[in-house]
Amino acid sequence: MTSSNYATPKWWKEAVVYQVYPASFKSSKPPSEADGWGDVRGMTAKVPYLKSLGVDVVWTSPIYKSPQVDMGYDISDYKEIDPRYGTMADVDLLIEALHKHNMKLMMDLVVTHTSDQHDWFIESARSKNSPKRDWYIWKPPREYDSVGNPLPPNNWAQILNDSHSAWTWSETTQEFYLTLHTPEQVDLNWENPDVVAAVHDVMHFWLSRGISGFRMDVINLISKDPSFPDAPVVDPSCQFQPGERFYTNGPRFHEFMHGIYENVLSGYDTMTVGETAYVSDISEIIKTVGATAKELNMIFIFDHMEIADVKTKGDSKWSLRDWKLTELKQIFSGWQRNMIEWDGWNALFLECHDQARSVSRYVDDSDKSRARGGKLLALWQSTLGGTLYLYQGQEIGMRNFSADWNPDVDYKDIESINFWQKTKRLYSDDPKQMKKARELLQKKARDHARSPMQWSDEPNAGFAASNMTPWMRVNDDFGTVNVKAQMECESQDLSVWQYWQLALRNRKTYKDVFVYGDYQDVDLDNEQIYAYLRTGAQTQQKWLVVMNWTGENVAWKIPGSLEVVWMASSSLQRSIAVGDGATIRLQAWEGVMMCCK
Repeated sequence: MTSSNYATPKWWKEAVVYQVYPASFKSSKPPSEADGWGDVRGMTAKVPYLKSLGVDVVWTSPIYKSPQVDMGYDISDYKEIDPRYGTMADVDLLIEALHKHNMKLMMDLVVTHTSDQHDWFIESARSKNSPKRDWYIWKPPREYDSVGNPLPPNNWAQILNDSHSAWTWSETTQEFYLTLHTPEQVDLNWENPDVVAAVHDVMHFWLSRGISGFRMDVINLISKDPSFPDAPVVDPSCQFQPGERFYTNGPRFHEFMHGIYENVLSGYDTMTVGETAYVSDISEIIKTVGATAKELNMIFIFDHMEIADVKTKGDSKWSLRDWKLTELKQIFSGWQRNMIEWDGWNALFLECHDQARSVSRYVDDSDKSRARGGKLLALWQSTLGGTLYLYQGQEIGMRNFSADWNPDVDYKDIESINFWQKTKRLYSDDPKQMKKARELLQKKARDHARSPMQWSDEPNAGFAASNMTPWMRVNDDFGTVNVKAQMECESQDLSVWQYWQLALRNRKTYKDVFVYGDYQDVDLDNEQIYAYLRTGAQTQQKWLVVMNWTGENVAWKIPGSLEVVWMASSSLQRSIAVGDGATIRLQAWEGVMMCCK
């Protein structure tokens, strides 16, 4: 397939997006009002900081009114701000501050489901004759068991708790309602035109207020198989089974997405990105992100986030295996080439609020190697084609907290809590299984992305007033891993923050190469070295990126077809002239970028 629009300049292609997790970013509250939560005013105070880093767009996770069962992804009012985060006036001031710095705000749009405390659902649940009854998905019991208990309409398991049914029972109306994530997050019925119109209204509300786009939460779950069949049994030991094949990219998904575009997005100059789990087929994805698709600008593809998962029957996120560098290269190289050849667009991300820290996932997060690994990842991400997404704390190489944290006390995420409670219920007398569960939490829990931002070595890492207890424990390493120390670093060896700032500047300077350029693998089968060649779309300028993905020094021969003009290192920032066909020696976790002829 021939590309026709891939290299066409768009502001959202060149933008650097920074995700804020509002509860953990920055609290502006004085000691007398401190409650342990970050807030909108704290975000506004850090706008100059983000500008200095090189950020263009701030994406905030939900700040809408919410009971916070799933940290704001359970929304009870789309047009109000949760009091713990501030007021609508605070959001207006944030938008104003961003615009003054030539920056934009992107909101999290969660419209596959609402909170069970949303007025829509309260009305829907009142009676079978409610005018909003069909705004949600209600079904009678499949049957009743021998003692009269109602059985769910099918065997689907909850996404965040696979021990439970995806259906929740209503005593009031004697029917089940669909709750794919938690019992408190009720799936909207997109088959109802009134629901679609209400979602469009919410989007117009925020776009007209001055935001510049949306990240759309699990958006490809809005269309379900209308027959709601049982899912295949992949784990006979479980009562409920994963049913994603029946609610992912369903029969009307593209129709609904095209409707969003035609009725809302086409009237604004927006940036849109979809969270679309369970899909990796380029022919399906391009229907959403193709240059002429008229749905979304880009989506998050999760292949690299699942690289350590065991892909066998009955296994899930809560599994772990060793992976090879060639597997990681094949994932990223595949999507780089796919989007060029199919005329789509990549969303480049290594971290988000739902994933563990990248230095703990892909490199070595030990005290000795954490900074080197963080800079290697910065070099990698900033030299790939697509729109770059940076998650709070990634710019200083924040890592997973330690294995000695207590799952019963220190972990706050509902998914982690459900997994730990299930493990205790099944294996409390099995020390080996309990140890394994703790290891999985330390490697994969979403909590690692949610600990408070480490601004300084002051109490609470400068996140909030020292007289209060943050809603979540601060990572123990904040005394040495923090923004202040890294911004003020005067060593010849740049800090992770300083390197990110430089990397983002280089990306914008050479955007013809790194944003819009061609991508070609070099030495794809090498299990130590990750290398690729980027070539400018207009200038034809060539840059070779070479990274040592090991903890040992490695020698690598530059292809004889390339003449290197100069080279910069992620570790030492040295500039070196090398000869044609030279062998370079890379230190542990060191990457280099080379301008070539």
